[in-house]
Amino acid sequence: MAVYRLRLLLSLNRGIHGLCTRKFCSSTAPSQIKRVGFIGLGNMGSRMADNLFKAGYNVVVHDINHDVMRAFSEKGFLVKNSPLEVAEESDAVITMLPSSAHVMDVYTGPKGILNHADQLRSWLFIDSSTIDPQTSRKLSAAVATSSLKGGSSTPAMLDAPVSGGIVSAENGTLTFMVGGSEEAYMSARPLFLSMGKNIIHCGGPGNGSAAKICNNLAMAVSMLGVSEAYSLGQSLGIGATTLTEIFNSSSARCWSSDTYNPVPGVMNGVPASRNYDGGFATKLMAKDLNLAATSAKEVGATSPMTSSALQIFTELCDGGYGTKDFSCVFRHYFHGKDEV
Repeated sequence: MAVYRLRLLLSLNRGIHGLCTRKFCSSTAPSQIKRVGFIGLGNMGSRMADNLFKAGYNVVVHDINHDVMRAFSEKGFLVKNSPLEVAEESDAVITMLPSSAHVMDVYTGPKGILNHADQLRSWLFIDSSTIDPQTSRKLSAAVATSSLKGGSSTPAMLDAPVSGGIVSAENGTLTFMVGGSEEAYMSARPLFLSMGKNIIHCGGPGNGSAAKICNNLAMAVSMLGVSEAYSLGQSLGIGATTLTEIFNSSSARCWSSDTYNPVPGVMNGVPASRNYDGGFATKLMAKDLNLAATSAKEVGATSPMTSSALQIFTELCDGGYGTKDFSCVFRHYFHGKDEV
């Protein structure tokens, strides 16, 4: 009975009939979205596209890296030479790109998707890049005022950045922060649930992007606080393992102490255990903090922690640690020591 209720609930929430584990299979993909375009096959995008493929969707992909395109073609994906060609073949298009400039170029540039509206099959556009909310809102407005046909559905845009990193992208357990209309959000839920576990509608256009930069700001500040505390503790003669036990059973507990500990030798399976390789690059954290600082300035918000964090992570990048995981701040800024 419990299993039946679970299946019924999932079916109602996802708007499908039938279930093939938590992921979707081809027989359960919603009829209005059968072919999904994916543009941007980096560390995150490649894994997200893989999960859509495993869920039974017909996935059409594009990336500027020809080696990546070849690899996806060998796995059975339909590959295209441009974003426009992807949009021509897809009901929904997902973009996962490095910056606001890249996103706007794909959608509104000289060869952008929206400049060829009469050629498109696509009616739902989802940007999972981490960009500023102002750009997300501008893009949403561009879709709303375009001459897209959208088939039998009204064209819609969602900003849906993710949290969870490469491991969650691989496992299909990402958190999606979604901005846009309720109707578009509900249409896209089956796609999100093929790639993630927590899907949160944050409100109107741009709110997903706003949520993401706020999340990463808090993550950066907590990592700085924990790293500084560990370094001070070591200087005062208290080992990081002892402090971790204290933090994780008291008021200092946070993701940076109990899941992503920055001290080498304290926790296995985190970047600190492999010389800070992999994970979330320092240069990406600096980029996201710059987005937060710019957004704060535009709305007149007080943001001293944003400014301090941005300065510290920028210094790390200037010092040659831009490709290292951002938790390397413990060793390379606070000069903390490994736990032995």
